[in-house]
Amino acid sequence: MDVGGRRKSIAVFITLCAVTVILAVALQVGWSVVNWRTAWMLVLGTLLFPLIIAGIVLNTTFLVREIRRNEQHNSFINAVTHELKTPVASIRLYLETLRTRNVDDVRRQDFYRIMLEDSDRLLGTIEQVLRAGSTSQASRKLHLTPVDMREMVRDCIALARTRHHLPEDALDYIEQLTDPEQATVMGDLEDLKAAISNLLDNAIKYSGENVQVLVEVAADPKGVTVRVKDHGVGIPRDELKRVFERFYRVPGAMKSRVPGAGLGLSIVESVVRKHGGKVEVSSDGHDRGSTFTLTLPAMK
Repeated sequence: MDVGGRRKSIAVFITLCAVTVILAVALQVGWSVVNWRTAWMLVLGTLLFPLIIAGIVLNTTFLVREIRRNEQHNSFINAVTHELKTPVASIRLYLETLRTRNVDDVRRQDFYRIMLEDSDRLLGTIEQVLRAGSTSQASRKLHLTPVDMREMVRDCIALARTRHHLPEDALDYIEQLTDPEQATVMGDLEDLKAAISNLLDNAIKYSGENVQVLVEVAADPKGVTVRVKDHGVGIPRDELKRVFERFYRVPGAMKSRVPGAGLGLSIVESVVRKHGGKVEVSSDGHDRGSTFTLTLPAMK
């Protein structure tokens, strides 16, 4: 079912619910007027009526949520299938070429480079799926240690530059701290690295050809703040509240061109929440860039 079909289904259920409620109210009022002399029937009908209405509303809400959940699951399956199939097909193609043809050393090295990049992409997708499953487990315990956010963010920036083959000036880093100890938090190092790396990857992927990302570590009254600002495609205002939902990807032209399974930002939100912090996003709209702000409590 396409997006238009799902929206029509949702509209049908909501309309049906509204019409049913209106008819039920009209029936209740008419029944009360006709049977006002029969007190016990009037009292019984008055008590049952709210229960019937509540049942109708809850049933409709459940159906609408199920439609949206199925839509997200289908989008996730399609995205993950594409993210797994594409690099595997590419690697297989280059291996077949190397096996069946004589290739000079220059092209051979180029083939090796492309296959390694595809392998990294495949591994990245698998790691995202596994991490999304682990971070969502309520029983999972964090391995808390003192983490210097300055050092950790700089490491993530260096890794992002290497992974995306970016020049030095594509990712700018600044600090706004009066005391270096303000940047130390109690946290799970690997989870926090995953959160920052996902924010950086998201900013880079949605920046288009001209990547200009600003990363800032600053003191906050409640702890330390990491801010990632890009000048990319931006996010519509009505989509800002949904970007941290699992499997959700903002609709638009960039969605089909940007790889991903809709898990990165949900991982960020889950990690930050488990550390007692919060993450927010702001954007002025299409082609106006986005700013993600991650705040963690200071180490006590």
